[in-house]
Amino acid sequence: MSKAQIDNVEQELYQKRKKIYAREVHGLFAKLRLLAVLVLLGLYYFLPWLTWNGRQAVLFDLPHRKFYIFDVVIWPQDFFYLTLLLIIAAFALFFFTNLAGRLWCGYACPQTVWTEVFMWLERKIVGDRPKQIKMDQAPWSNMEKVLRVGGKHLAWVLFALLTGFTFVGWFSPIADLASRLLQLNLGGWEWFWILFYSFATWGNAGFLREQVCLYMCPYARFQGAMFDRDTLIITYDEARGEQRHRLEKGQTLAGKGDCIDCGICVQACPTGIDIRDGLQYECITCAACIDACDDVMVKIGKPKGLVKYSTENAIEGGKTHVLRPRSLMYGAVLMLFVVAFFYALSTRLPLELNIVRDRMSLYKETNEGLIENVFNIRLMNMDAAAHDFELTVDSNEFSQAELKAETTRITLESGEVDELPVRVLVNPLEIKKRSAEIFFELKATDAPKLKIKEPARFIGPVWQHR
Repeated sequence: MSKAQIDNVEQELYQKRKKIYAREVHGLFAKLRLLAVLVLLGLYYFLPWLTWNGRQAVLFDLPHRKFYIFDVVIWPQDFFYLTLLLIIAAFALFFFTNLAGRLWCGYACPQTVWTEVFMWLERKIVGDRPKQIKMDQAPWSNMEKVLRVGGKHLAWVLFALLTGFTFVGWFSPIADLASRLLQLNLGGWEWFWILFYSFATWGNAGFLREQVCLYMCPYARFQGAMFDRDTLIITYDEARGEQRHRLEKGQTLAGKGDCIDCGICVQACPTGIDIRDGLQYECITCAACIDACDDVMVKIGKPKGLVKYSTENAIEGGKTHVLRPRSLMYGAVLMLFVVAFFYALSTRLPLELNIVRDRMSLYKETNEGLIENVFNIRLMNMDAAAHDFELTVDSNEFSQAELKAETTRITLESGEVDELPVRVLVNPLEIKKRSAEIFFELKATDAPKLKIKEPARFIGPVWQHR
């Protein structure tokens, strides 16, 4: 590598970041992004305030190690469901990326969503793109700059603090959190996460913006592995647009390309790329350049679609194949895990019954001549409500197995764990082999469908086999 090439690389790596002033655009895809922002932020900010059966509808209660999601309570023992959700999320990302590129980045990524809000606040307080550039170039002795830039940051900080507060409200009951916040009576970890998340939101959405997408997010680097020639991407119709030219007043467009080299597509891009240079990893598929270019085409009397969603095959005059081996494979695996998740969740039993034998002795003979086995039963109610339970024992190998315990009726609150030592007594004349199967059943007396049955082994005396 020559010295000039090395100097160019160093300049690209270490040059000061050039701030991107994204132009505001209007159109179909801008409306879709706005809808996505409103829906996602609505869920984020308002869902924690929703109550369900007298408690917060969605609460990830880490101190008590349980997640409430409406009627479902997830415990540490249910880590399996989280694993399934992560697998579903991964294959959904693969599937939709293969079909339509980086839709996640352009419409639903938290970095994109919060950046849209911060950019909207900046436009309302400072002004549009030309005013932002002019304001940044003005000296700090300009009182208007101080007031507008200061107002912008104040709005950013307040919105970021609301974001940080809501984030903690997903993990700590938000109504109680708000009350204690007004009294400045929060715990140390709550203060830390509110301030840390607020600072991260303010920094990422206010300053870093496209740098998160370009340098920090790994998705942009491996997305190409999921693309093929039938993936829907944002493309520039080079055959129609070239030779590009500047449109002068009174000039006709006959015999020239439709692209008038206005640069508005570049100005609208939140990552600052020129889509006319072809597909680039920096493109987040937000379609702002499509709306911007379509608006220009309408003004100069040309059809829309110079920049559009398309595929490489379609641009080259070929046929786009929606159903193809890779997309079918991703879709099939995704559907398999979705079905598995909902099946596992629908058949999930919110009870736990663990049986541990007494390790001191295998069995003993009582004064009445019965054979006794001792067990330690561990019970856990993972339902959202308290229940009254009854413990019983039965066996297909004994006509009668008697259960002895301090009590066989137990009341367990939601999340409560109890241990119960029990004795099982069997007539020795019925013992035909050294080890026989018995079953412990725990059943809620106030909810007949809430029951669990677990096997155990009853050990008999060796002399019965002689």
